[in-house]
Amino acid sequence: MEKLDVVSPLGLDTVKRASAAPRLDTLRGKTVCEVWNGVFKGDVTFPVIRKLLQARYPDLEVIPYTAFPHAPGSDNPARQRELAREIAQLAKEKGCDAVISGNGA
Repeated sequence: MEKLDVVSPLGLDTVKRASAAPRLDTLRGKTVCEVWNGVFKGDVTFPVIRKLLQARYPDLEVIPYTAFPHAPGSDNPARQRELAREIAQLAKEKGCDAVISGNGA
C-alpha cells in the first residue's frame, strides 16, 4: 500500500500584514544582516552577495548569517514564530537597517 502526503490548498493560518517598512534610499553607511534558513546553498551564495555589496558600498557593514540562529523550515508554526521573534530581536540589537532573508531559487 502506497502512502501519500496531502497538502491543504488552504495553507496555514496567516497574519494580515499591516504595512511594509519603507525601502532604504541607499546602502551607504548601513548595516545589512543575513538570515539563512538552510535552503539553496546560502553558505555559498551569501559570501558572494556580501562581497558584491561591499565592493559597491565600501562603508556597508554586513552581519553574516552565522551571527543569527539557523532558521530552517518547521512543521511547528509556534516554533517558527518564536524563532522569527528571536531573529528580529537580534537584528535590532545588531543595528540592522536591512535584512537579506532569501537569496535564490
